[in-house]
Amino acid sequence: MADPVNASIVEHFRTREDPRMARTKKPLLLAILVIALGTRLSGGEGFQAMALLGQSKRAWLQTFLAWPHGSPSHDTFGRVVARLHPQRFQECVLAWTQAVAQRTQGALISLDGKTVQASFDRATASSPWHMLSAWCAESGGLVVGQSKTASQANASPAMPDLFHVLAITGCRVTSDAMGGQTASARPSRDQGGADLWAWKGNHKKADTAVKHHFHQHLAPQLAGRTAANCFAAFDASHGRTVRRRVWTITDIAALPALAPWPSLPSVMVVATLRRAPQQAPVTSDDRVSISRLVRSATAFVTMIRQHWDSEQKLHGSLDVTCHEDRCRIRQDHAPENGTAARHIARNRLRQEHSHRMSLRQKRLFCGLDEHSLLMVLSRAT
Repeated sequence: MADPVNASIVEHFRTREDPRMARTKKPLLLAILVIALGTRLSGGEGFQAMALLGQSKRAWLQTFLAWPHGSPSHDTFGRVVARLHPQRFQECVLAWTQAVAQRTQGALISLDGKTVQASFDRATASSPWHMLSAWCAESGGLVVGQSKTASQANASPAMPDLFHVLAITGCRVTSDAMGGQTASARPSRDQGGADLWAWKGNHKKADTAVKHHFHQHLAPQLAGRTAANCFAAFDASHGRTVRRRVWTITDIAALPALAPWPSLPSVMVVATLRRAPQQAPVTSDDRVSISRLVRSATAFVTMIRQHWDSEQKLHGSLDVTCHEDRCRIRQDHAPENGTAARHIARNRLRQEHSHRMSLRQKRLFCGLDEHSLLMVLSRAT
């Protein structure tokens, strides 16, 4: 039969160096990668599941894979996944993803971190792994890059590595408070990215100055607001009433606390009031974001909403569908490469539109039907 998997995978993974010694390269690297990805697509987790798929589907896999030395053991899968260089592997993954969905000029890329909860190791006193993911809504909700971070609280050192892998020229890059560092924003600015960064407590003085300016000079002038600099909306879903107002501040000269961010044209303040039916007091909070763009308040609201969609549509999907938080793989580069494999599987399943199913049902269907699994593996367009 034809070799559709090779047409899709080999084209982007042919330059992937095999980390094993020459005498241990009998199971071919391509076969190991295809089986590992097929395991993720069909609902399996862990190296033993990969070995089981290779043994149970051996006759079928031999129809399109070179298989001169039999099915690899779970130890072989573990050694290869742990030793693959994550950045080079990520470059291959990105090339493969871009072959599926090309990003358009001005696409929105959301950067958000997530802790792989079960990846801690008590024996070596190792903390859980933290991954910074780049999620593109315009490409169908695909993950277009990832990088390991030292901690969930400080992901900014990983951003230059991720910007090096991503081609973000002409794209809009958004981040939460972890990316609101001047050093983090600089790599994006150097590559032409137009950014929207959120603040919390990581810039306390500047955050306080912006909020004080808002309450002293803007909030009392609500009657004179315009559609360009203010957005207001009510939300009565989820059992509570919420009123949100988003203000854009373009007079940056009145805020000397923003001097560390030169040439900054826009600052947003999101003022929120909440009241639950069973809770008499009304709670409120103000959040600040900064941007290198000049847009209306409505446009900024759309960007902020798309950024926070990554929490549910990406991280929630990885936990519920792929059980990422239960994964105990933690040796060497295995957690990072394992996360990349989950991202690949999720991307491929989201690009499969032959059946109207949830991602979980698609994984089950791939495990039951070999033809469907082959179609998802070989999809190149």
